[in-house]
Amino acid sequence: MAESRTSGRVLVCRVEDLPDGEAVRVPAEEAGTEDAVAVFNDGGRLFALNDTCTHARASLSDGWVQDGHVECPLHGGAFCLRTGEAVGAPASADATTHGVEVHEGAIYLLPRP
Repeated sequence: MAESRTSGRVLVCRVEDLPDGEAVRVPAEEAGTEDAVAVFNDGGRLFALNDTCTHARASLSDGWVQDGHVECPLHGGAFCLRTGEAVGAPASADATTHGVEVHEGAIYLLPRP
């Protein structure tokens, strides 16, 4: 969970607290965005997308992460973690991406305005 906001960065968690294949949800109020943001670990690569599935308002942070994609837990729509592109029906609208960086063992979200 996000802990603080500094210089447009939002502290999400320590690297070791986000296992491979998992996600952390950062509430919209903490991210400073309209939607909550999900930060994903896919094989040690970190990605961030708006948390709400563009198809049916489900939380992508509760979805399945594998091979650069997240699958929505509600209807199985899939999104590319790198680009946010909707790559699996029934999702057809892309998800918004956000930046992520690691500094001194901590994961930071760089939310889009």
